[in-house]
Parts: sequence; C-alpha cells; structure tokens
Amino acid sequence: MLALVLTAAAAEPSLPFVRYELPNGLQVILMEDHHLPQVVVDTWYRVGSKDEAPGRSGFAHLFEHLMFMGTDRLPGSGFDRVMEAHGGFNNAWTMEDATNYYDVGPPNLLETFLWMEADRMQALGQAMTQDKLDLQRDVVRNERRQSNEDRPYGMVEIELCTALFPDGHPYAHSVIGSHEDLQAASVDDVKGFFANWYVPNNASLVVAGDFNPDEAKRWVEAYFGGLPRRELPARLEPAPVLAAQKASVTLTDQVDAPQLNLFWHSPAKYQAGDAEMQLVADLLGSGENARLYRRLVDAGLAQEVDVFQYGLHHGGIFGVTVIPMEGVTLAQLDVIVLEELARLANAPPTAAEMEGLRNQHAIATFRDLEPLQNRAEALNRYWAYTGSPAWLGKDVARFADASAPSLSAVVAQWLPADKASRIVVNPQPPVAAEVKP
Repeated sequence: MLALVLTAAAAEPSLPFVRYELPNGLQVILMEDHHLPQVVVDTWYRVGSKDEAPGRSGFAHLFEHLMFMGTDRLPGSGFDRVMEAHGGFNNAWTMEDATNYYDVGPPNLLETFLWMEADRMQALGQAMTQDKLDLQRDVVRNERRQSNEDRPYGMVEIELCTALFPDGHPYAHSVIGSHEDLQAASVDDVKGFFANWYVPNNASLVVAGDFNPDEAKRWVEAYFGGLPRRELPARLEPAPVLAAQKASVTLTDQVDAPQLNLFWHSPAKYQAGDAEMQLVADLLGSGENARLYRRLVDAGLAQEVDVFQYGLHHGGIFGVTVIPMEGVTLAQLDVIVLEELARLANAPPTAAEMEGLRNQHAIATFRDLEPLQNRAEALNRYWAYTGSPAWLGKDVARFADASAPSLSAVVAQWLPADKASRIVVNPQPPVAAEVKP
C-alpha cells in the first residue's frame, strides 16, 4: 500500500520522512511505513561515470560489481549469503551521476543491513585483491559484449556519448566504459577510487518501511557514526553543451532492418523544461495514440518508434528511434519526424492531448511509487538532484502546471533540425558465397 500524505492546505502529495545529518556528513533519511512487514535500506553514492578519471572509463560500474566481493568481516559472497539466508535480497545499479545499492527484507534484518552497508563503506578497499579485480573486470567486459556489442543496435548507446558531447566532458564516454580502460585498471586504482568517493560525506542513506525510528537512529549512529569524512576530489563543472558534436554517425550491425536515431541536447533533470520535454516524448511516442506512432506505425511506414527524455545533472538527452518497414527509407522517416517536431513547435497540443498527457503521467508516477523500494530510491534521488527529499509535490506539480504553449516552446528551443545528431545503423551486407571452380 502506498503511504502518501496529502496536506490539507494545498492537497500536495508527499512522502513522510525525517532527515538528519551525522557529524561525518552522511545524510540519513527515515521513512516509516507499517503497512507491510518489510524494510528497505537504500544507499546512494554521488559518484557515477561522470566522475571517472581520463583513461578509466567504466570504473564506477566496475566498482559497483566489486562492492559485492566481500570484506574481511564478510569474505567472499558473505554479503549475499547472510542476507538471503534470512529472506532478504539486494542489488545495485550505476548511471552517469550516481551509484545506488539497495537491500530489501523483513524488519528483523534491518540492523544486519545497516551493519553490512557500513562494513563495506569502511573496509571494502582494504580487502581488495588482484583476483577479485580480475574476476569482476571479466564480468563487466562480458556485460559490455552482451548489452552492447552483441545486442542488436546496442552500439548506438556507446556512440551517442561522443556524438553529443565534446572530449573531456563528463558524459563523453559510456557508463559501461571501454575494454582498454577496464583492462588498464589496477588494484591501486580501485583502492584510490574507493578512498575518494565511498565516504560518508558523499552518500545518503534511506531507511524505509516497518521499523522503530529510535532504534534505527541508534543503529545508524553505532555503525556509520565512526566512519571518517574525507575531502572529496574536485568535480568538473562543464560549460553547457547545446549542439551535437557530430551531425551524423553510421554504424553497421548484424540486424535485419536499419535504424534511425535522432538525438538532441535537452534540459537537465528536474530543471526548467525537463517536465515539458518528458511530456513531449509521451505525446510523440508513448502508446498507440501518440503522434509519431500514428504517423509511422499505423501508416505502415515503421515497425516501431521510441521517444525519450533522459535528464541528467549536467544536461539531458532527447531521443527518437525508428525502425522502418521493408521498402521504406530512413530518409523518409527522418523527414516525417522533423515535420512532426516542426508542427509541434508551431502549434501547441490540443486541450484533450494535454489532459491525457497529465493524467497518464500522474498515474504512472503514483503507480511507480507503490513499491517501498521505489519510494526509498525516490527520496534519495530527490535529495541528490534537488537538495531536498521533500520534492514529490513539486515533481507532480511541474507536470500538472505544464501548458500546451510551454511544450511548443521547448520543442522550438531545444529540438531544431540543425542541432540534431543522427546515428544510423545499417545491416551488414551479406557475405558473398564462395564460388568453386
């Protein structure tokens, strides 16, 4: 059951929480919800691929894997073994701006979760070995092969970074990194990365669910309070990038049909224009009533169309991906996509379209917040990007307040044809059969 609070004055949705800071800089956010016998510990480290040193791409994601390789107190797979033996589970993910770890289980596991997360925040670097690094390096390299190199159209995600961002920009390389950089990583690199970024003053900890807050505070203080804060490395603050670095990129792949990808720079996450761009993406590509779906798929010109807005700390990415039907050229699809964008820039959506967009987004937002784990992550995400966990109401309001003219305005500002980067994927030509004499 979703525990939300509606304030009487403004009827603004909110997630109930208490936030405080330990002397070492660790941000602690407690959210009680006693509807289910479950607790979540969500730990957000403000380090992602954007913080990697030159020649060490993929390091943040590699380190996510290394965090499960054990400490002296919980060697080997002890982290998973202890948790799963008592009905819990855990996982993690890495993105450009952050690395997130979450533990989920029954309430009696809460102290164990906190002890284990504090243990690896304190001691993982000390237990790092060449064998551990070699093992996880191979795992990550195989993940790159499976997710990008061997997956149809998967290299678009890699090429997108250099197509949009200049050399030296924090987003100019992919989260997964390159084989060369992963191979070059040493144990000293790993220990240095841990010492620089996996410190309490670069982290926020959410405890959510069925727990006693006084008890949770005692455990947080007992296990995290003694960890020292450290001065963080200087972060690169790049100048805004508004135009693509490469107008076009052509790839070949083992696919049956070509693919057209159009990418633009767009507003940063939670900043002005981000909500409008998300609604533009929904208007164009979400569901069978979307404009590009009707124009391309219903008309028999495309097999599929996908449109997205991906907001990040230093700016966003807006993308349109189309796979044509047989006999339809990518140039034809390109013209139609640009026509629809020009149409939207010059004529706002209808009142009916705006009502549908707002309703669909509100439903999706609250449905996504039903799992306790997602609410815990939302509190961490709001804190990391806005400086306040109490941002759900503002998040909902920015979509409710978006106007039809504002959607046209962001399209005109951010999505002109001359600022796009096109990444085209062509099928590999057939191999000519050997002719025997």
